[in-house]
Amino acid sequence: MGADRTFAYGAAAGLLGDLLFGDPRRGHPVAVFGRAASAVERVLWRDHRAAGILHTAVCAGGAVALGTLAAASVRRSPAASAALTAAATWTVVGGTSLVREARAVAAALDAGDVEAARERLPHLCGRDPQALDEAGIARAVVESVAENTSDAVVGALVWGAVAGVPGLLGFRAVNTLDAMVGHKSPKYRRYGWASARLDDVAGWPGARLTAALAVLAGGDPRGAARAWQQDAGAHPSPNAGPVEASFAGALGVRLGGVLSYGGRVEHRPVLNDAGRAVQVADIERAVRLARRVNALALAVCAVGSVPAGRARHRLRGHLRTGSTGRGTS
Repeated sequence: MGADRTFAYGAAAGLLGDLLFGDPRRGHPVAVFGRAASAVERVLWRDHRAAGILHTAVCAGGAVALGTLAAASVRRSPAASAALTAAATWTVVGGTSLVREARAVAAALDAGDVEAARERLPHLCGRDPQALDEAGIARAVVESVAENTSDAVVGALVWGAVAGVPGLLGFRAVNTLDAMVGHKSPKYRRYGWASARLDDVAGWPGARLTAALAVLAGGDPRGAARAWQQDAGAHPSPNAGPVEASFAGALGVRLGGVLSYGGRVEHRPVLNDAGRAVQVADIERAVRLARRVNALALAVCAVGSVPAGRARHRLRGHLRTGSTGRGTS
């Protein structure tokens, strides 16, 4: 096994583990990180940006440092490196849990049990389920599948390809911090600013790759590309916009519109105005599109990880040469 291909092998094994087993049932590392981040917040919280910047640096930096130390400990063994990458990938991606929850809501809607669907919806997104009818719930699920395809899978693969295990852990840490403190509530408007902005930066490449792959993998490439180009910029999120717009065009449905979060009503732009209203059957179509996007993302990131790995090896070689004072002439 070549050292430059350890990410490809490890990421494939990790995604297979997620497909077969889903998230770890107990002691999930992301949940452990969340508890640690909450403990840091209890110490550092102040109602200004500086405290939030420190919180983000401590938590995200700690995750990257842990990944760096773990990767360094197995660097001499490609097999061990691939195993570590597989374990890290399995713990940070959430594609199977996303699919499971989406299908659970769809099953409740198919059975005509709107109340059960409302009870299940908070497992996917933070909207007020009581404000949604069957069509609104179906639209919320499709939008959540689209956005989380990038956040829960593709974004992690991109940073894993670029930076290995530290990239995988760092991306998930940043994404988790954004979910915890990045929302615009009175408590976190200033304190969560750094986490929200860092999540925007970290999610940028994965969101664009997700949107591009949705164009390729969907049933209407022209419609997906057109919706991405015309509508994504109007979305308040720089990363959710391209992903949701491309999914809307690929599926031929309309997304966006009026949303309700924690009693706060938002009027989002309509994505793919030429599409039809979302139906319950579109949830499964969105799930299948997400699966195809994930598979293509693995292939793209596996290929891209080879030159990235070689660049990291060269950089380490230069650093070792410089630290020992030996050079070549």
